[in-house]
Amino acid sequence: MRSLPIVSPHGHTQAAWFARNQPFPDPATLFVQPDHYIYRMLYSQGVSMEDLEIGQAEIKNPRKVWRIFARHYYLFRGTPTRIWLDYCFQELFGLQERLSESTAEEYFDTISAKLKTPEFLPRALYERFGMEVLATTDSPLDSLEDHRAILRSGWKGRIVPTFRPDPVVDPEFKGFASNVKELCGLTGEDTSTWKGYLRALLSARERFRSLGCTATDHGHPTAQTADLSSAEAEGVFAEVLEGRADPARQEMFRAQMLTEMARMSLEDGLVMQIHPGSVRNHNRKIFEHYGRDTGADIPAPTNYVQALRPLLDAFGNEPGLSIILFTLDESTYSRELAPLAGHYPCLKLGPPWWFFDSPEGMRRFRESVTETAGFYNTVGFNDDTRAFLSIPARHDVARRVDCGFLARLVRDHRLEHEEAVELAHALAYGLAKKAYRL
Repeated sequence: MRSLPIVSPHGHTQAAWFARNQPFPDPATLFVQPDHYIYRMLYSQGVSMEDLEIGQAEIKNPRKVWRIFARHYYLFRGTPTRIWLDYCFQELFGLQERLSESTAEEYFDTISAKLKTPEFLPRALYERFGMEVLATTDSPLDSLEDHRAILRSGWKGRIVPTFRPDPVVDPEFKGFASNVKELCGLTGEDTSTWKGYLRALLSARERFRSLGCTATDHGHPTAQTADLSSAEAEGVFAEVLEGRADPARQEMFRAQMLTEMARMSLEDGLVMQIHPGSVRNHNRKIFEHYGRDTGADIPAPTNYVQALRPLLDAFGNEPGLSIILFTLDESTYSRELAPLAGHYPCLKLGPPWWFFDSPEGMRRFRESVTETAGFYNTVGFNDDTRAFLSIPARHDVARRVDCGFLARLVRDHRLEHEEAVELAHALAYGLAKKAYRL
């Protein structure tokens, strides 16, 4: 199964890389700066974000940053990050000796030289990786011009946007009210009214769909949903827009918006992904100095059974609706998520995500959910990464773990060999294409 095409239906790479197809600047910009898996570990051991130049538009001293990274590479022993990085260094750049302080310069020079060659341009790497489709994650306020440029170029690679509405549906998002106003300018709808706001979101989704989008993504702090009357929803919307909503009312608004997004997905066919359970930007000092999403996100307990019930009461029995659930709370796998996905036609389970995107995390997932939800209520694997060069390594790990799990079932006479081969193909390729309508 290792040579099957890669379907990457959810990630955070940049469409600009493929639109411009320019060389990646240097090893530090390619490996260290975009990957919070790397710099959160370094920060935990006293390496300053300032020394790593995190948050800078451009690294001024990439060789210095690389030396710091190499000096602390031993910190990644036993982590999935080490697997991904070793795979990249060996398979892509031919580096055999382990990265360390003594090999830092050789690594930097070797990688830098290869990045200047045509074989390491973004489009060439996409093709070398055997990628069939790659989804980015984009704000409804994004012009999507890079996606348009890719289409205009005639390049055959398939890069599609994913609709991530957090900036205009989460009242705690910085600049929420001004973001909603900007949405008005982009769509021509009056977003100061509840109905106009919903029309604007529908219009934005249609713009995404016209460029190949097949899915939405929702990073809410909880899985809470609501099904308010139009008048109640209009009242909550007015409160959050005017900045009068307390935390409970803000949560009520987010809950209502998950239900509204499900209603829209039933109408336009976009697959819905819900990623709750992360206490984002937990380190206030880092957040205030370096901004959002800089490695200080911490998992928290998450309820699904009661939280999703309003949405499921409204739409749970609709086979035309597709909602993929993720979790950072492993205790919910067998207790909540597998039973829910094993019953409701609209629900599927996303793969182990973020902190559990690891060999042991993947095994625990299969062991916890398969007996109740089966394989076909899951959606294969997605890499959810900002680190482009780690994509083949992540898929390789997932395929090895899944094949190992299937082999165990064959050994125990719980599957026939031909069934396991068919399932391995589905887990590596087919289920993701089907679930994400690609």
